[in-house]
Amino acid sequence: MHSQPIIGIVGSAGAYGRWLRLFFETRMALRVLGHDPADAASDTVERLLSDADVLLFAAPIRQTEETIGAWTARSAGRERGRLWLDITSIKQAPIAAMLRSQAEVVGLHPMTAPPKAPTLKGRVLAVCEARLDRWRPWCARLLDALQAECVRVSPEHHDRAMALVQAMVHATHLAQAGVLRGYAPMLGPPAALLSLRSASFELDVAMMTRILSLNPQIYEDIQFGNPHALEMLDRLLGELRALRDLIGQGDDSARRAFRERFLSQNRELFDPRTLADGNYTFERVGYLLADLIDSPSISVHLPEDRAGSLRALLDVFERRGISLSSIHSSRTPAGEVHFRIGFIPGFAPETLAQACREIDASGIGRIIECVGATLEPG
Repeated sequence: MHSQPIIGIVGSAGAYGRWLRLFFETRMALRVLGHDPADAASDTVERLLSDADVLLFAAPIRQTEETIGAWTARSAGRERGRLWLDITSIKQAPIAAMLRSQAEVVGLHPMTAPPKAPTLKGRVLAVCEARLDRWRPWCARLLDALQAECVRVSPEHHDRAMALVQAMVHATHLAQAGVLRGYAPMLGPPAALLSLRSASFELDVAMMTRILSLNPQIYEDIQFGNPHALEMLDRLLGELRALRDLIGQGDDSARRAFRERFLSQNRELFDPRTLADGNYTFERVGYLLADLIDSPSISVHLPEDRAGSLRALLDVFERRGISLSSIHSSRTPAGEVHFRIGFIPGFAPETLAQACREIDASGIGRIIECVGATLEPG
């Protein structure tokens, strides 16, 4: 093994492969090799098998098991004493395939698409330790660097849980999208319905559009690749059929049965703390959605990541008597942190325009958007 492990990423041209390469190079200062059939300029299979101390499989779900098997056969024992990892959304099959090698084996599953941030801070990472000995201290350093909330779990429990956490959630929202498609000739597309939105409907539409905006192969493989998804779908359909039958019955007896089965019994599933926390989370999201349509408002990027930058920005508004109603931060696809600031109305639009021009001219920040004022030079 090299003094500093060399990382080999199988699937380096994919979104997660690119994110992981940047993570290993910048956060852990490690040398990274990458192979991907989609990238003719990538490193060869032989180079990774020869030089990489840690091999990480970031291949599509449906191809991961077969890919690991092919690499095991070609490695022919050279992997002994090395570490093999994967980041597949399904854990049983990839881990079983890696265990047929002679490498140490850990399965990982980041519960997020490749983030815009440099680490997984604030995100969950499922960790399945399958065969780990001499690489245990290095794996601990890796998990520390990732900054994720690590949950250690067996491969079987992981896959059963993902049938609910991923496959059920995606299936219900895809089914909802199909219902909306069927009603579109009568009521118009989802954009038309959003004018009558509740917070719940807006969040559901956000989930649908998130799924439909990303790689369709991932969502297909989560349904077809999880061995427990079919059982989950049968149970989900059973609950929907029972609900439909009660509504079709429509009498007082059906209403009592509805309250008992779908409200009382389901409520008992959640402990009081989980109920309270979940309800509060929904309220917070509702407030956030309301804040995001505040007008007037600005979106601004602070180019200098230093203490006092935000204070300097807010001082511009304080000196002009502009009161804030909300402030939220988010990351762009390029990783920039943008602040969206809403204001309490009651000041002249030119006052906000002057503040924005000062922010741009001083270098404190870069105004991305201004709602409620015209930013022509004044």
